[in-house]
Amino acid sequence: MGMEPPAEVRDSDAEAGGTARSGAAAGTWRLCDAAANRAAEALRVLEDVARFILDDPALTAAAKTLRHDLATVLAAPVFSRRVACRDTPGDVGTTIVTDTTLARRSPADLVAANAARAAQALRSLQEAALVVAPDAAARFEALRYRLYTLEKILAGAARAADRLAGVTLCVLVDGRSSAADFERLAEELFDGGVRMIQLRDKHLPTAGLLDRARRAVAIARRRARDEAVVILNDRADVAAAVGAAGVHVGAADLEVAAARRVVGPDALVGRTAHAFDEARAAALAGADYLGVGPCFPSATKAFDTFAPREFLTRVAREIALPAFAIGGVTLERLDDLAALGIRRVAVSAAVVDAADPAAAAAAFIDRLAALEPALP
Repeated sequence: MGMEPPAEVRDSDAEAGGTARSGAAAGTWRLCDAAANRAAEALRVLEDVARFILDDPALTAAAKTLRHDLATVLAAPVFSRRVACRDTPGDVGTTIVTDTTLARRSPADLVAANAARAAQALRSLQEAALVVAPDAAARFEALRYRLYTLEKILAGAARAADRLAGVTLCVLVDGRSSAADFERLAEELFDGGVRMIQLRDKHLPTAGLLDRARRAVAIARRRARDEAVVILNDRADVAAAVGAAGVHVGAADLEVAAARRVVGPDALVGRTAHAFDEARAAALAGADYLGVGPCFPSATKAFDTFAPREFLTRVAREIALPAFAIGGVTLERLDDLAALGIRRVAVSAAVVDAADPAAAAAAFIDRLAALEPALP
């Protein structure tokens, strides 16, 4: 049994009937047929990226719903003419090959290429429908705008997964008692294999924070090149000023979209989430990664409540963004977090206050690697 199309699309059938019998209309229906197939195929690829690569149920459902809604519009009786007019052997475009195509080197490339393909196809459907099925044109336009939103979220998730691939430990550092002590600690951490540090200091004046941030970025570039990530906590302005990799914001800080406008499209924007609704909202707003917690009592910060296990499990299972457990994380607690699906952590005292910070960081990295599920 087919899906019943909306009344406004059914009504356009009679209006377009006479036009559909002309030679020009046959070509327009062929256009609709090719565009419909391209749109459906591209939406299927986006759905499969969300499902199999990003493992994100919400994004998978959004892509699937968009694809099904397109099928609903195309199920209207008037659109049966597109199949009747199909002429694949006589299509002059099937033998045209371009010299260049969009690269497919990463999930982000798959999203970009197929979102572009789907958007162009939906635009062709919208324009052609104005000729042969006018009442359907607005529905194709609405689908195209929904695609733009889906593309943004998918692209962000794919980009973050690629950018933070293999980054399982983020070390939170303050400015230390002096610039020299700060430089020494940053060098030790990067030399010890740390690929992500977050500079968080609520007491340093802006000038001091700017100085420490410049030093951290310089050390990262000198010792670990593009593989090292320096994030500023809260201060998007300082992150932008020194060319840091990004900024991390909390509920009381800049909104994700506002932080993005400050640090730019290529920078990372992290967001702290204490509940699943906050985590999902951050993903929809374009965050690149999450800090989830607080998970345990901390030596550096007091908490009134702690993240429920169900929250951590749901984030790991349902949100594609990299998620770092925060708050009181120690080496001994990594197994408990891994059992919930969380295999990235953000730590402070357990590393920076250790007698040998580099060795402490290396122990975290090694243990997290050992907890990774083995590939089949």
